[in-house]
Amino acid sequence: MIFAVLPVALIIFSIIHKISRYKRPVLRALITMLSGFCALLAVDFTSVFTGVYIPFSLLSVFVSLIGGLPGVCALLSLNLFF
Repeated sequence: MIFAVLPVALIIFSIIHKISRYKRPVLRALITMLSGFCALLAVDFTSVFTGVYIPFSLLSVFVSLIGGLPGVCALLSLNLFF
């Protein structure tokens, strides 16, 4: 059931991008989701140098996929304050 969230998020993002009149809404939604996941991986790989660490869990992966780059920034700010 948890993995049913990703296709639903892709469909919702595609509809949002279609309404905003992008030419390829599904591709744009995939790029948004993958950029968030790549940002999470970049933060995880550079944690040795920066000292900033986001635990790689199912919740953080879903937030990065659904939220994209703003989702990763939200995880970083929550990590900073809590």
